[in-house]
Amino acid sequence: MSTSNIDMTTDRLTFARALYDAVPLYDPKRAPVDLDLTDNTNLWGLPPHAERALREIPVARITRYPSLYAAELKEALASFVGAKPEYLVTGCGSDDILDSAMRAFGDPGSVVASSEPSFAMIPIFAQMNGLTYVGVPERPDHQPDLDALLAAKPRILYLCTPNNPTGALLTQETLERAVREAPGVVFIDEAYAEFSGVSAVELAMRVDNLLVIRTMSKAFGLAGLRVGYGIGAPALVRDVEKSRGPYKVNAMAEQVALTALREDMAWVHAHVALAVENRERLAAALRDRGYAPLTSHANYVCVPVAQAIAVGQALRARGVAARPFAGLPHVGDTLRISVGPWEMLERFLVAFDDATANVYKGVTS
Repeated sequence: MSTSNIDMTTDRLTFARALYDAVPLYDPKRAPVDLDLTDNTNLWGLPPHAERALREIPVARITRYPSLYAAELKEALASFVGAKPEYLVTGCGSDDILDSAMRAFGDPGSVVASSEPSFAMIPIFAQMNGLTYVGVPERPDHQPDLDALLAAKPRILYLCTPNNPTGALLTQETLERAVREAPGVVFIDEAYAEFSGVSAVELAMRVDNLLVIRTMSKAFGLAGLRVGYGIGAPALVRDVEKSRGPYKVNAMAEQVALTALREDMAWVHAHVALAVENRERLAAALRDRGYAPLTSHANYVCVPVAQAIAVGQALRARGVAARPFAGLPHVGDTLRISVGPWEMLERFLVAFDDATANVYKGVTS
């Protein structure tokens, strides 16, 4: 004999946590297309030595558990960012670091404040962890409204630099004030730092309330292997490590990431430079068409485009995808276009010209 644990009036499990009722599954609603410029990953592919390591990984690395807390990877990452290994924590992508850090430092109901627009998962992670999310629209100069953010008295203050989706870089003055005046911990998301050449890592080694979060998904081309890391004071990253638990970087990901850091840095630097060059070339091509792309310090271009949702749909109908955003503060509708090899961007521009011509004539396909 079985009994139902489903509340038929709400279609939910009777023993489920109520706070999860409002938590959506992440669904970007992106059907596959021939040319996808939505993810800001490395469109040049995998670094060559990392690819070799992926193909040649010993079976024994897969049949056994990975290292507890990725000590060897921490050493390589510390060398890369100019820190000490004890200032590092690793995880299954930067998402894992963010989620674990919210659990580590947020008591139920405490405030997570974020400038908007920014990384869409922040309010979701806050909900998942029983925290209160406060979003504050950025200023017209695309800097965070720090007065309003600090007025929320956040236990966790989240800022992204270069910011996603605008590509704006946080000023040093804003960063230092945030760390100085925040009542709790400051998270600085540097997923795109390699493309800006600017980082808060040095500051994170001097204070005890700053966690810099980074990833190997973008410049290193390892998005599918999910390797993220954070840099902060040893006491701070220890608590994040307690929250995330052991074995969170799988053995294959650790081996490939180590190889990339040790043998592929020339490739990574060369393709970062190519991304920056093509970013500026794409922005110039858009300006030539009468558009005003935002200044970007990342590997994408965010450009105001009227009826961006319709334009995005028309692009998809032509086998090309860019990420549309509706009604960004002080900007309006925009498209965010990942940067890759120029032949990809040339194809985007051809599709973009055709899509906008049709949308603005009232035809979407």
